[in-house]
Amino acid sequence: MKCREPFSKALSCSSALAAHDVPPGCVSGPERVPGRAPAVGVRASLFAATALIALGPSCKPSEAATGGTASKAPPGQVWLTPAQAAEAKIEVTTVSEQVVENAIVTSGTISLDDLRSGHVFSPVTGRVVKIIAQLGQRVKKGDPLATIESPDIGQAVSDTHKAEADLIAAEHDLRRKKELFAQKAASAADVEASEDAERNAKAELERARQKQFLLRVGNVDAVSQTYTLPSPIDGEVLLRNINPGVEVQGQYSGGAGNNCIPGLTTNAVCGELFTIGELDKVWMLGDVYEIDLPRVHVGATAKVTTISYPGQVFTGTVDWISGSLDPNTRTAKVRCTFENADGKLRPLMYATASIAADERKAVAIPRSSILRLGDYKVVFLEVGDGAGQVRFERLPVDVEETTSGSYVGVKHGVEAGQKIVSNGAAALSQQM
Repeated sequence: MKCREPFSKALSCSSALAAHDVPPGCVSGPERVPGRAPAVGVRASLFAATALIALGPSCKPSEAATGGTASKAPPGQVWLTPAQAAEAKIEVTTVSEQVVENAIVTSGTISLDDLRSGHVFSPVTGRVVKIIAQLGQRVKKGDPLATIESPDIGQAVSDTHKAEADLIAAEHDLRRKKELFAQKAASAADVEASEDAERNAKAELERARQKQFLLRVGNVDAVSQTYTLPSPIDGEVLLRNINPGVEVQGQYSGGAGNNCIPGLTTNAVCGELFTIGELDKVWMLGDVYEIDLPRVHVGATAKVTTISYPGQVFTGTVDWISGSLDPNTRTAKVRCTFENADGKLRPLMYATASIAADERKAVAIPRSSILRLGDYKVVFLEVGDGAGQVRFERLPVDVEETTSGSYVGVKHGVEAGQKIVSNGAAALSQQM
């Protein structure tokens, strides 16, 4: 349909007709009577103006008439100008072979290196009278930690003296029995009984001396009956579970200990009074399922993250894999060693570990280039440019989702050498 008059002229004519002041050229038909607008002409002009208003949008110039070059992208593609691509921050990368990490993710707990830590127990039962080493203090091997007042000290010394006296008495008795036996005044049974008594006295003396020797590892004061706990190694005081006045149960007194706490090791330790150790190197103990054991090897790289430092990754190595499985969880313990010079990893922290399995090179794409649409995974492939526009096509891909790292292996969908969108795939998807 052709437009005989511009849209603006139709509006001005309709306004003039309504005011009974028709300008020349707005109405065609019978001659106008001076001073009065013909009714038929007015009605016809109003109808024509209304039709022009309704058909106004249809009266726009066509693209062919204006010489435009606009084109529409086919289904499954997005066409953008270089300026639009830059505004959407579209980044393109070339598909190539990359090192694909195949990692096993597990959880675990940070613990002390048992070979560089010492757990201090009390060999005697008694009462703590003095705390010498404070938390965080560095000590050397043999330095005093605490003083315990204990009756076991006096008993140990008394047992030794009593055993020595019993042995002397047994030796005297044996010598007399032998003299009487030589004079036919004693029987052989009496001599044998004396010999047995002497051997028992020697054994009791040896036991008493060994117990007293164990107590001599610390500083024993037989007069005040006090025992000073020594540090077993050089290190820092990491745990102290006693205070002045606390009663402790000695390990050599037959007790199981009255200070049962979950210590800084993998199992609960009863009777532990101090823990001395170093934090510059720590362990992470994790669990690996039976099906993943063939993929884990000693010396593999392990990366750990914690909720305390979510943006930091700690790198270590696997140094031990358990030779048996837990019968309840069907998992094996894996131990990883980490350097911890800044002391950020602390005992009993929960950690998530990614243990590297067999690495290999394969055709891979950045993980950021994959867009998930329901059950499907797609990427945007750059298919060329034309008419000042960059063209992208959406393609389904199949990737190895078990891998970790920034690149994932491609099973099929794209080939090496093709260019895909590595950043901005979601923005392209919104344009479709």
